[in-house]
Amino acid sequence: MIRVMNIISDTNIGGAGRVLINYLKYRDREHFDVSVALPRGSKLKEPLEALGSKVYEVPGMADKSMDVGAIKTLRTLIRQVDPDIVHTHGSMSGRIAARREGKVVIYTRHSVFPTKSYLKKFPGKQLNGFLNHHYADQIIAVSPAAVDNLAEAGIDPRRVQVLMNGVEPVERREEAQLAPLREKYGLTPEGFVLGILARIEDYKGHNDILDALKLLREKGKRPKLLIAGTGGYEEQVKEHCRALGLEDQVVFLGFVSDVADVLSLLDVQLNASWGTEATSLALLEGFSMGVPAVVSDYGGNPWLMEEGINGYTFPARDPRALAQRLEQVMDLPDRGKALGEGTRKIYGEKFTARQFARNTEEIYTKAWEEKTHGKRK
Repeated sequence: MIRVMNIISDTNIGGAGRVLINYLKYRDREHFDVSVALPRGSKLKEPLEALGSKVYEVPGMADKSMDVGAIKTLRTLIRQVDPDIVHTHGSMSGRIAARREGKVVIYTRHSVFPTKSYLKKFPGKQLNGFLNHHYADQIIAVSPAAVDNLAEAGIDPRRVQVLMNGVEPVERREEAQLAPLREKYGLTPEGFVLGILARIEDYKGHNDILDALKLLREKGKRPKLLIAGTGGYEEQVKEHCRALGLEDQVVFLGFVSDVADVLSLLDVQLNASWGTEATSLALLEGFSMGVPAVVSDYGGNPWLMEEGINGYTFPARDPRALAQRLEQVMDLPDRGKALGEGTRKIYGEKFTARQFARNTEEIYTKAWEEKTHGKRK
């Protein structure tokens, strides 16, 4: 059996935490013993323990990649637990501690974001590359876009393994369950409904979506838009909605704990990111239900899409192109039924949580066998 300790610094349940939860649900319990180290008070503790994983709470390192004070504590914990592999989710503190304890170190990059200027040139680029190569035996990127992002900051792409995320299938709500939701949000069964499930930040492109909605309205098309999520840019988006006169078409749902309710109402899911995007779990969950998507060509989005099969892409920050794509989908017969069928097929072939777990364990096995020259415990 291979013992794996995951180290994650998140105090809330974000994308990396949800990926870890998905893995633990489908892990091979016979061959992998998996534990998790996380900050004291993290909201991840309860769901991880519910999945049968041993959880260790660590003082410090909360929402920090690098916390010098946590390195000693993590080294002591690693020494006590004695895992074969330490898998860190963005935690440099965890990587340093694991390397100093002589463990196999795996690091997953869960995000894509603009590279800071000092990391693009000498000496920052060379130093960043050296540190990441030294403190990781294997680097995982959740999208080819993340590989490019790492390479821009000095990391050798040959050291990076692409591992696309996978999610549990989301069960579509029955019509009897949807009726009160439609009434609550002012929807009709025959109306066309768009939706975006994402934090409301400027780089998520909510205003671009509103601009596209205005363009559609000028052409006589009035789809409804559901915006699920909260964030630092929420008031600006609401003000832009009012300025465009779209209040009757847009519903701000706030934080949504059960995405199945929202996804079941949608004809198309949107993602208009232009500043950070690796692999949207919300898109994958929609795919599992047969909800096609129209997404920007930024970051990892294009690697989720097969044009005309599970949706379409458009150039990021181009509301007119987005409106054209949405009009194209709205004009399809049977509300894009063929797109829905293609979407479910692609999900089953590429993006299930079970496939993701097996692919993760292949990386674990290979890393461990390289360390031990093929000798398994």
